[in-house]
Amino acid sequence: MLLVLTAGGLLFPGLFVLLSRVTRRALPGWREDECAIIAARLVSSFQAVLATASGLIIITSCKDVKYDRHWLATAYVWFLIPYMVYDIYAMYLCHWYKCKVKGDLDAKRHFVTAMNSFLQKDFLMCVHHVAILSILVPISLYFRRDIGDFYVGCLFVAELSTPFVSLGKVLNQVKKQDTLLYKVNGVVVLLTFFLCRIFLFPFMYYVYGKQYGIPLYKVPFNIPLHCNVANASMLAPQIYWFCLICRKAIRLFCGSRSSKHR
Repeated sequence: MLLVLTAGGLLFPGLFVLLSRVTRRALPGWREDECAIIAARLVSSFQAVLATASGLIIITSCKDVKYDRHWLATAYVWFLIPYMVYDIYAMYLCHWYKCKVKGDLDAKRHFVTAMNSFLQKDFLMCVHHVAILSILVPISLYFRRDIGDFYVGCLFVAELSTPFVSLGKVLNQVKKQDTLLYKVNGVVVLLTFFLCRIFLFPFMYYVYGKQYGIPLYKVPFNIPLHCNVANASMLAPQIYWFCLICRKAIRLFCGSRSSKHR
């Protein structure tokens, strides 16, 4: 898997640098931080498409949800490791560029200011990435004893909402919040996030129960406790983020209605 790890380590940073340069040339009036943010979101969307496609291939290939194997369930986890490391750095780099725009700072103050901004605004996302690297990756590669590839595929499909989230942020960045595309994309974000990050977990319990003839409500009592704890730990931040998305959607909808009545 060293080849897969190396491929990911070269692909994602290289794609980020390429897209940053292309954006700067295409939009010469934009600042470095704006181009870096666009590039980071495009790379994030690209990875999400790859993860979703891998997940769908795994899910459709595994008929036995517990014991069937597919090589992508392991290979893509190795491919994901350098992406997570890259994405943490890319998020920090965007803050570094923002601080560079604000004024002349010496190297030490620049680093401290950028790091403080990064930890204040992207702390939860950083914790999410670190948790994946330190907990989910070791479990997926070493501790699940070569079972549950189907469920690994399900977790990959959770990335389906990411390109739409990124598109919404890009439209917001270019001041297109009042367009029909922005509103339609907001609805798609709600649907994909709910289906692939919230409803996904009862779905995984359902397919397990269906295979073993167990009613859905009894499944949590028929699987190991650590599986329920792991699922709850993954579901909790998704619910939090979904609530934030719903609040934003309500503000957008109420704002558009109030503007129409003026």
